Amino acid sequence: MVNPRAFLAEAIATYGLVFFGPLSVILAVSAFGEELTTQSVLFISLGHGGAIALMVYAFGHVSGAHINPAVTIPMMITRKIGIVDGIGYIISQLIGAVAAAATLMAILPELGAKVNFGTQGGPSDLINNSIGSGFALESILTFFLVTVIFMVAVHKKATPGIQGLAIGGMVFLIHLVAVPLTGASVNPARTFGPALISGFWEFHWLYWAAPILGGIIAGLIMNYVFTKSAEKEA
Repeated sequence: MVNPRAFLAEAIATYGLVFFGPLSVILAVSAFGEELTTQSVLFISLGHGGAIALMVYAFGHVSGAHINPAVTIPMMITRKIGIVDGIGYIISQLIGAVAAAATLMAILPELGAKVNFGTQGGPSDLINNSIGSGFALESILTFFLVTVIFMVAVHKKATPGIQGLAIGGMVFLIHLVAVPLTGASVNPARTFGPALISGFWEFHWLYWAAPILGGIIAGLIMNYVFTKSAEKEA
C-alpha cells in the first residue's frame, strides 16, 4: 500500500491541472475571442504544459504525479502500482478535477459557462467532425505522453531531474497541435471535472476510451521492451 499522502498528492496535482488548464481556456477566449488563434492556442498550451511540469516537480516524489487515469491504468497493468492503490489514485484524481472545475464555476460562472469550463467539445471541423479521427488522435497523443512518462520517470537509466520539463513539454506539444483538432484531452480526469460541472457530456466517452487505450499500449511496450531490461541491468 502506498502512503495515504499519495492520494492527497494526486488530488492536489490534478486540481492544479484542472484549475490552470481550463482557466487558460477561459482567459484565452476572453482575451483573443472565441475563434482559435495562434495566440490562444499558445496560451492554452502553456497553461496545461506549465501546470503539469510544476505539479510533476512538486508531487512526483510523493505519488509519482500520475494526474491522469490514462497514466495510472498502464501503471497498474505493468505492476508499477497495486490495483487497490491505483483505484485510489483514480478516485483522488477525479475528486481533484471536480473540485477544480467547481472552483472555476464559483469564480468565473459566466465566462466559464461560455466554454463549458474547458470541457473538450469533440472532433472539430478540421477533421470533418470524424469520431474515428478524433479517437485515433487522442489515442496516439496519449501513447506518446505515456511513452515519455515511462522513459523519463520510470526507466532506471533516465536522466535525473528532467521529468517535469519532459512531461510538461510533451503536454505543451500535445495541446499545441491538438487543441484545434479534438480539444486535446489525453486525460479522462481533465475532461470529467469540467463535464460534470458544466453538464456537457457530448463525446465524453471518447475522452475516456481513447486515452486509456493509447496509454495501455504505450505502457506495455515501454515496460516490456525498455524499462524491464533496464531494471535487470541495474
